[in-house]
Parts: sequence; C-alpha cells; structure tokens
Amino acid sequence: MSARKTTFAFVTSAAFALACAGCAVQFAHAQGTPSLPNNDGADKVLRVCADPNNLPLSNDKGEGYENKIAEAMASDFGYKVEYTYFPQRMGFVRNTLRQKEPNTERYKCDLIVGVPHGYDMTSTTRSYLHSTYAMVFVKKPEFASINTPNDLLKLPPDQLKKLRLGIFAQTPAVDWLLANNLIDQAVSYQAQSGDPQAFPGEMIQHDLKQGNVDVVFVWGPIAGYFVKRSGNDVKLVPFPPQQGIRFDYEIAMGTRYGEKAWHDKIDQWIATHQDKINTILTSYDVPLLPLASAPVASTAPQ
Repeated sequence: MSARKTTFAFVTSAAFALACAGCAVQFAHAQGTPSLPNNDGADKVLRVCADPNNLPLSNDKGEGYENKIAEAMASDFGYKVEYTYFPQRMGFVRNTLRQKEPNTERYKCDLIVGVPHGYDMTSTTRSYLHSTYAMVFVKKPEFASINTPNDLLKLPPDQLKKLRLGIFAQTPAVDWLLANNLIDQAVSYQAQSGDPQAFPGEMIQHDLKQGNVDVVFVWGPIAGYFVKRSGNDVKLVPFPPQQGIRFDYEIAMGTRYGEKAWHDKIDQWIATHQDKINTILTSYDVPLLPLASAPVASTAPQ
C-alpha cells in the first residue's frame, strides 16, 4: 500500500470518532465532573470552533456549509459570529472548545458545528445531517456500467486488478476493499498530518484528475462538493445504507458537558430550522439521507 499524507476532519469519519473514544480519557467527563462555567451567548456572540481549511465544511473565509449554518443560527439568535480556528485533528477539542482564554474563565469557543452523532468528547445535539461515503471516478467508457459500488466489482478481472484505489486510513472503505480482496491496490491517505494546508478534497481535485488514482472513496459531503467543482468529467456513486460495513453516519453539533441550557438552545434551533439547514447543505451538493436518530442526552455518558 502506498502512502501519502493529508488532513481529514474528524467529522467526516466515524472510524476516527470511534478510534478517538480512547482519547476521551484526556477529558474528565465521567460522572461527578463539576459543571463548567457557561459561555452561552450572554454577550450576544456565537463563538464557533472550526477548521480554517476544510472545505466544504469550513474555512477561515467563511465559505463552508458549517460557516453558513453558524451564520444562520447567529442571525436567528441576534448574535454576531466569532471563530477560533484550529485544524480538526487530534487535539482539536482540547485546543478549542475546552481551552480558556489566557487569564480568564471564558472559553475560546462554545460550539462545534459538526461532530459525529453520539461523539463522546462533547455533549452532542440531535443530528442535522445524515450522509454516506461515496466512490468517485473520472468518467471513462470502461466505467460506463458503474452505477452502484458493487458494479465496480463486476468489471472484467484484468481491468479491475489494474485500478489504483484511493482511500483514507481508518474509514469504512478499508474494510470494503479488504472484504473484496482489493486492498493491495489501495493508495492510502493518512487521516491526519502536520500540514495545515492539506485538505481531504485533494483526492478528487488533484490526484484523481491527474490520474494518480483511478477511483477514490470519500465522505459524501466532501465528494459532492468537489465532484461539482470538477464539472461533468467526474461521477459520484454513493454507498447505500447496508448491513455489515457501515458507510452512512449522522452529524450533530457539539457543546461542552455541563452546559445544559446552552446545549438545549442549540438543539431547539436545529429542531425548528432543519429546512433552513437542508437548504444550505443541498447548495453544497451534500448527498443527504433521511435523519433517523433520536436526540442524544445532554449529560455525559456513564
């Protein structure tokens, strides 16, 4: 397996979220943790924790759908938006949501707009986004029959065995390639790196277009955005919800444990503005599935 480094926001990979479950020992949110002081918009500021270079989710120019959702929420609250930017990799929560401004009791930011539903390093709201992983490839005559992921497996064996398959480490695509004896053809992209300029859409925007890989497996919101930007030359094929390997995941918002009133305010806004959120998401070509999960309790897991 060849390797290449790139960044990958934790919200785009449930595998990363599960892997980070063990990281939660860094944060004492078990039963008995004292309540944290509230920073809940009393000064009419929505302080958002975000990645500065992770389109289509967010960037420091306010161009991502998470930026637009935050702006819509702030407008409805009568607040202004301020950001604390930090690359969404290991240490993101510790350096944003749970870090205080020097010599003050105020936290740097109070809301993460995108975390996996049930993410244990934050208190999570109800889900507002349900999407799935997708295959993306350049349109070629030999790929004309591919309309579902399983159609890839039906290609002539000689053709299939020549394909270079781009995957992120620790994502469902790895299990799918293993199950179908294709892992030896994987071009592996590391989920996290020290390069703040790297971004997950590079798989499509650069490597796929340049012929360095033939098919890439990417989280649906990223796939939809960069496929649209690539014009009519690239095709997206989503993985449907299925038994066995799970490709679809729901995304919620994250707040600090112990701030129930703030959590509930955010949760209620999502509940009453889902149509507005969906309009933003579809404008970024996010492949959407119906929301299914019940709201998550605002207390820490036991």
